[in-house]
Amino acid sequence: MRIRLLSFITLSVLVVNNAHASDIHEFKMANGMKVLVKEDHRAPVVVSQVWYKVGASYEHSGITGVSHVLEHMMFKGTQKHAAGEFSRIIAENGGRENAFTGRDYTAYFQQLEKSRLKVSFEMEADRMRNLTLPENEFKKEVAVVMEERRMRTEDNASALTSEQFYATAFTNNPYHQPIIGWMNDLESMQVSDLRQWYEKFYAPNNATLVVVGDVNAADVFDLAKKYFADLKPSKISVTKPRLDATQKGARRITVKAPARLPYMVMGYKVPSYKTAKEKWEPYALDVLAYILSGGSSSRFSKSLVRQQQIAVSADTGYGIFSRLDELFLIDGTPAAGHSVAQLEKSIDKEIEKIKKELVSKDELERIKAQTIAEKVYEKDSIFYQAMQIGMLETVGLDWRLNEQYTKRIREVTAEQIQTVAKKYLINDTLTVAVLEPQPLAAVKPRRSLSGRH
Repeated sequence: MRIRLLSFITLSVLVVNNAHASDIHEFKMANGMKVLVKEDHRAPVVVSQVWYKVGASYEHSGITGVSHVLEHMMFKGTQKHAAGEFSRIIAENGGRENAFTGRDYTAYFQQLEKSRLKVSFEMEADRMRNLTLPENEFKKEVAVVMEERRMRTEDNASALTSEQFYATAFTNNPYHQPIIGWMNDLESMQVSDLRQWYEKFYAPNNATLVVVGDVNAADVFDLAKKYFADLKPSKISVTKPRLDATQKGARRITVKAPARLPYMVMGYKVPSYKTAKEKWEPYALDVLAYILSGGSSSRFSKSLVRQQQIAVSADTGYGIFSRLDELFLIDGTPAAGHSVAQLEKSIDKEIEKIKKELVSKDELERIKAQTIAEKVYEKDSIFYQAMQIGMLETVGLDWRLNEQYTKRIREVTAEQIQTVAKKYLINDTLTVAVLEPQPLAAVKPRRSLSGRH
């Protein structure tokens, strides 16, 4: 679920702040690797990120979790550098580094003093094509990932409910499967699975290098060519579409797990920007999410939490720039003395109000200002600037969409919000998962295993 800004900032201030955004420079090497550079000279630091067009949604049954395990193994040695040496070299140069795996991408990043950018490039170029994938390191890391799964999902009732929710909402859409993978697939995974994945997807023609910071774009491209231009591309076949059949009725599941409080997550099938036929619809859905749950003045917070006191929390989420069709998410925890059924009924009433009554001009302007404020504040961080650029490019969208976001949000009308609510927030596309708390047994703390996360 998204984090909401609680402060109100006027649109006029936002326009002034956003007017100083730097241009992004785009380059492409002969081997297919794209380089995107954004100059930001406020501090003598630089963020370098390498994004690969592969993640959990590229996987199939039997190898789920392979993208995430491979991410761990990217720190376990190349022909030139031993396991752990990558992190040591970055630290010795005063930098910090890590990686993350998503549904649609895997990315690696470093933040360094600007003169040390070449260190990042040298190391990333080396492990893009020269990973050794030793068997002994693989066995240790897949054990780390299995323990991570136990701690973060199987021993976390709300996370387990969310996982089962996605598996129920989507059948053929690969968002059905968890990023960390199913435990059975992790248990049966072989290092050869990783090697095939690595050789196929970790190549310059499947990667984007994003650099943001106190740099000169032309100099960055020259430096990138020095380290990446000689890497050979792979033959990457087009991923076959995996689309869900039309859902014809609400789906409901109950998850029983040890927990103190009940929990509910519900979601409606909606398009992302990439899959939408009408490109204004995703922006209207994004504003709708903020209207329902955009801070302390939002409808859920005001009505469900403070006035009715039926919910401890109620939130929304929507991935506007996902690669595939998405879900308009709503989750919440009922307050003491109230049931999940009562909470769902109150949420339904708030949705029906949107369908029947146009959002007022004052509320819409306030929500727009808040929505745009969140995007503008992200520009204070060179890391998040790079994140926005890399994510859009890697899911197959134009990075310029990020610069157009505020304009498109301002164009959303009350009528459009009502239209998408009527069109998409309907029972036939609804999935609901309810956590039914079970007694909390005395559980011994798990021993933490060393790993990337």
